[in-house]
Amino acid sequence: MTTGVRRRMGVEERRQQLIGVALELFSRRSPDEVSIDEIASAAGISRPLVYHYFPGKLSLYEAALKRAAEDLAGRFVEPAEGPLGARLLRVMARFFDFVDEHGPGFSALMRGGPAVGSSTTNALIDSVRQAAYEQIIAHLRMPEPPARLELVVRSWISLAESTALIWLDGRRIPREELQAQLVHDFAALMAVSAAYDEEMGALLRRVLEDEPGDGPFGDLVARLITLAS
Repeated sequence: MTTGVRRRMGVEERRQQLIGVALELFSRRSPDEVSIDEIASAAGISRPLVYHYFPGKLSLYEAALKRAAEDLAGRFVEPAEGPLGARLLRVMARFFDFVDEHGPGFSALMRGGPAVGSSTTNALIDSVRQAAYEQIIAHLRMPEPPARLELVVRSWISLAESTALIWLDGRRIPREELQAQLVHDFAALMAVSAAYDEEMGALLRRVLEDEPGDGPFGDLVARLITLAS
């Protein structure tokens, strides 16, 4: 965190500094618990100067949320190379890195923070979900996804959100296990959908053709066989 800053900054440089300071404070405590005075002190400026750059705490929170949303959306970007299961596992590792780093802020965003219900907040949350959705669809090479596939992917994204929120409440399950479990959940959702739809069945078979036996999807199959035996 930057403290005791005295040199003169340009307007945009100062705004970005305040956003960074706010994000760091929000990563430690819920935004509701962080005051403008704390943000000003951490940035090394006066409270009135904070209001010179942001009309109020809500506008600063929304600016910080925008940066966090862009960061989170970027965690879903993954080169389309190698088996899908391994790609999803890397994405989940980066997703939980973000959740781990920004726990209180992530929780406040999803459960309700100072901007809950605002059009800006809703739009930012939706933008992250849409970015994640588009990335997964691109990996599946389905530019015009059928309705069942859209349901699977959007349901899985919601599941990842809720799983992360539950995990933050005590971190009682090792995150590596949850990351793998979410990848297994994706495969399971696809398998259930494939049981009802031939197009989904064809997609699942195509995905599994590229999966190694020691990959995440292969691990799920081995666990299920062990469970049934």
